[in-house]
Amino acid sequence: METYIKGNYRKSIYQSDSGYYIGIFKVKETNDENLIEYIDRTITFTGYFHELSEDDTYCFYGKLMEHERYGEQFQVTRYERVLPEEKDSIVEFLSSGLFKGIGEKKAQKIVDVFGKDTLNIILESEEDLLLVPTMTKKQATLLHDTLMDYESSYKIIIALNELGFSTKDSMLIYRKYREKTSQIIEENIYSVRDRLEELSFKKVDQICLKQGYKKDDPRRVKEAIGYVMSELSNLIGHTYLLKEEIYHYLQRVLQVTLPVEEFNAALKTLILDLKIVQKDEKYYLTKMYEAENNVANRIHYLVKQEDKTIQHLNEHLEATEKEMHIHYNKDQELAIKNALCKNCLIITGGPGTGKTTIIKAITELYQKVNKWSYQQLIEKIALLAPTGRASKRISESTLVKAVTIHRFLKWNKDTNQFAINEYNKSDVEIVIIDETSMVDILLFDHLLKGLYVGTKIILVGDENQLPSVGPGQILKDMIESEVIPVVRLNQLYRQGEDSNIISLAHDINQNTLNQNLFNVQEDLTFIPCDEDHVRENIRSISTDYKETDYKKFQILAPMYKTLNGIDILNQELQNLFNPKATDKKELLINGITYREQDKVIQLTNMPDENVFNGDIGIIESIENGKKKKITISFDGNSVEYAPSSFQKFKHAYAISIHKSQGSEFDYVVLPIVKSYHKMLYRKLVYTAVTRAKKKLIIVGEINAFEQAIHHNEVDNRRTTLKEMLKKSIN
Repeated sequence: METYIKGNYRKSIYQSDSGYYIGIFKVKETNDENLIEYIDRTITFTGYFHELSEDDTYCFYGKLMEHERYGEQFQVTRYERVLPEEKDSIVEFLSSGLFKGIGEKKAQKIVDVFGKDTLNIILESEEDLLLVPTMTKKQATLLHDTLMDYESSYKIIIALNELGFSTKDSMLIYRKYREKTSQIIEENIYSVRDRLEELSFKKVDQICLKQGYKKDDPRRVKEAIGYVMSELSNLIGHTYLLKEEIYHYLQRVLQVTLPVEEFNAALKTLILDLKIVQKDEKYYLTKMYEAENNVANRIHYLVKQEDKTIQHLNEHLEATEKEMHIHYNKDQELAIKNALCKNCLIITGGPGTGKTTIIKAITELYQKVNKWSYQQLIEKIALLAPTGRASKRISESTLVKAVTIHRFLKWNKDTNQFAINEYNKSDVEIVIIDETSMVDILLFDHLLKGLYVGTKIILVGDENQLPSVGPGQILKDMIESEVIPVVRLNQLYRQGEDSNIISLAHDINQNTLNQNLFNVQEDLTFIPCDEDHVRENIRSISTDYKETDYKKFQILAPMYKTLNGIDILNQELQNLFNPKATDKKELLINGITYREQDKVIQLTNMPDENVFNGDIGIIESIENGKKKKITISFDGNSVEYAPSSFQKFKHAYAISIHKSQGSEFDYVVLPIVKSYHKMLYRKLVYTAVTRAKKKLIIVGEINAFEQAIHHNEVDNRRTTLKEMLKKSIN
């Protein structure tokens, strides 16, 4: 039996743009004995709603939950509005203000004529309303139409619920299509995803199949093609695909053999509908093609503009050197001057070449040259990065506020929309992006749309690091296009010119391996062993670093699974670094034991708590009684996690190389064995090697390490930004 509470909405405590409510509800009736105590009292509720009115009676279906911070709440999974049934309630409803021109006296006259059936009669026939004394034709029509509109939205949402859509998804659909929703659902349920990509294809597909759609239905085939193209682009990083691979993966999704001619017909329709763009043998999702094209056009415009001349630039630069007690080398000086004079610039270099130092110099010089106050500086310059960690690092180095690209664009996670966009542009004059290699083409396109056409763009990053998680490879493509001015930083500062870590990183990029680098100096060690002895060696090494600051020592591994994967390493290293003790509380989460003082990594962005994907912290305290709670300290920032958020972190004694991007550690241990074969490629090991500042210890099989260095095919993403940039200049 489905649990419900019936009563009245009182007020909202929180309401999001997507229709998510936290509010107060007065309970009049329930079918759950655990909720009887709330009758004639209020309870906190949560859920997704089209709209709620204090004048209406509702029936909420769901379950009673215990929230660690806010106590008992009723979690609503679906709801119904209950039309008033008593005469007095109907009078109150009709005179509530919803129906223009109907006051209490007029409402009473209507109820006197029709009684308890008043609302049904209004819905069925406006003509009957003329039986009410002094009722005009205009008033009758308005009353009927208003009540019909009032009812229709709820009926549509309930109909969507009954099809199998969640209330949240039903809300998304109705808010996008409004009165056209019923027609769209009747004609083609798949089409609800046309402007709502956040709706899961698998969920919509499941609903359609239950409604009797055939597996080879042309509507299903077209939607599945778009889904396959999106999934492959995000999985592999290509911005365009080939017909053969689309067809191959489409069979898996459809789970039916589709004749080639039907596939071709579906592709042709999608092209005519402007959902796919075909250029020769290349097939793009339209948004992907437009993103590359938009970026190429904007960059072309910027590089065609005349360089700016800045008076006394050399004197300003010398003054900055004196103030900062630094001497810039020729490459750094060129990068700084070009950043001030050119409208678009790329600054690239490996670890320790001074990229962050240059960003600081650029901000300092802009302030000096323009005689800006600090307030003017932060209003006119935007320091951006793809991750929270990287933005915090820039802020600490430059003493100028830096934010993630998503935060700068005012991303709304509920609606997946950016408030800063082509219709509401930012007024900043200069944008500097660090760790540009991690930015995908779609995000970069959104950023450019939110900037005025003449906004100066400075891109900073290491072209040899891993590319973005999303599609594209903007830094690599823009450098190789030779259209944009590029300054390469080669001189080392961080480890020093005699660093074997840096020498190894250089060799990796040159597709070579000089084994004589190993075990010569303190900074680079290789411990040979087979995969059966990797964990044993890692435990032995880690013993020497047990007392080291947790932020300075890190094990990086390519994979989560396998004999030497991250998951197993974390289990073993937890016992070494943070063994079970009577004074440490524990909590079992999805089969994994977490205890106080464990090292953990954040897996998602929580900007309201100032915690971001990849941040590493320590479990400060655990409450494991009836009300479970875990508090994690991130550099002194204590964040509380309720059970609903426990999936947002995991152990971090060992983390993935991908998660380490944008971070640096004094001491890094890198296991490399052939069983990692799926993840053994050049940019991955280069990224791992360059995370180490003082010491790198590689454990495993030298042949596996060589295999990774020589394997570069995985990096060959198919993109067209480079050729679009070249064409735009010619």
